[in-house]
Amino acid sequence: MTRLLALLTLLATLAFALSPLASSGFNGFTASQFPIAQVDPPVQPAGYAFSIWGVIYLWLILGAGFGLWKRKDDAEWQRMRPALVVSLAIGAFWIPVANISPLGATVMIWAMLISALVAVIRSGTSDRWWQRAPVALYAGWLTAASCVSIGLVLAGYGLLSAQMAALLSICVALAVAVAISLVRPDTPTYAFGVVWALVGVIVSNVQPANWGVIALCALGIATLSWLTARDLRRAA
Repeated sequence: MTRLLALLTLLATLAFALSPLASSGFNGFTASQFPIAQVDPPVQPAGYAFSIWGVIYLWLILGAGFGLWKRKDDAEWQRMRPALVVSLAIGAFWIPVANISPLGATVMIWAMLISALVAVIRSGTSDRWWQRAPVALYAGWLTAASCVSIGLVLAGYGLLSAQMAALLSICVALAVAVAISLVRPDTPTYAFGVVWALVGVIVSNVQPANWGVIALCALGIATLSWLTARDLRRAA
């Protein structure tokens, strides 16, 4: 059974990484997908930030492959695998849903996030660069992406203004990010994933300058950077 779970992890990772090729791809929700069109929403990172998916896909594949090859029976790897498989299996079907239903996609990405965070918390202390680091980077970016999705839905359905939805969503992302950084201080790649997204949000809000969103993101970047630097000093 342990070897089967290691194989399932690799298969789920491959299905997730190849899912953009099996559909028309995803370039973000379109303005017309919401009752209130979302044109240049302040909560969304600049387009370049999404390039991190290439690193995430490749690193997850390498990690899952190493786990199947070298750690198929390892107890530390086994603890995180079930939650990771759930997250990746949901993710393999996320793009087709996102192209049709922002609400459905938001529910799915939060399920992906929760299971990914469980995988991070359950990950072991060995094989840092093969096991913990890629999963943490994936979970970090998902933390930001899940909150972006919430912000778009809140504004797109008229529950909040685009500005208030952005500020609330960023606050939720930071609360989750700080909590995970405190629970697992040995996962700096998690904080990097969130910080990468926050920098992308700042870039998208420079012209015209949205100082409220920029300031909140800058505060989040400073906080996560300080926590990460502190934890790295302690581990040295």
